[in-house]
Amino acid sequence: MEKTFITVGRMLLGLYFLLPGISKIPTYTGTTEYMLLHNIPLASILLPITIVLQIGLGVMLIIGYRIKESALILAALTIFINIGMHDFWNEYPNTDAGHETQNFVKNLAIFAGLLVLSATDRVQQWKLFSK
Repeated sequence: MEKTFITVGRMLLGLYFLLPGISKIPTYTGTTEYMLLHNIPLASILLPITIVLQIGLGVMLIIGYRIKESALILAALTIFINIGMHDFWNEYPNTDAGHETQNFVKNLAIFAGLLVLSATDRVQQWKLFSK
């Protein structure tokens, strides 16, 4: 059961990053504007990097390749995004502080899940295509 739960959890965490990474491509301009609204420096550089990391590392988690490294990089990305984009303590036009607080706390849980995944001793053995 433990192997199955970790594999399913890992795949769901990978999907959590893969889908938003893909969705940022058709909404690129809007996402850039949202980053600028939140005073994210170098948004034109950081957005493509974020897209590549979310898609690439999300796929790596799903297929079970370099899980610990992928989980740690995504954990760091999650914290940076959380502090920069879900800063509920600041006020922005057309932004609901309650919704941003909810996103902030949710992302802390994702961060925690990634830390647990990265620290699991036998996680490298539990790959999607292993027997």
